[in-house]
Amino acid sequence: MQPSTDDMFRLAADFAEEYGTEALACARRAMLVFEAEGAHDRAQFWFAVSVLIRDMAEFHLDPDVSQTIH
Repeated sequence: MQPSTDDMFRLAADFAEEYGTEALACARRAMLVFEAEGAHDRAQFWFAVSVLIRDMAEFHLDPDVSQTIH
């Protein structure tokens, strides 16, 4: 089962709320660890989470508003 865009935004927002300023670094570190272990699907997941965390911070996106990814 693949999470929806809204699910991904909510997860990234919750992660950022929990880990604060360290959230982006944690997500990127997880991506690198999984990539090094050959777990490419998990690495891609954490890459997507890191992009969403960065975008929410940079563009002040509201995770409670439905988002569309192109």
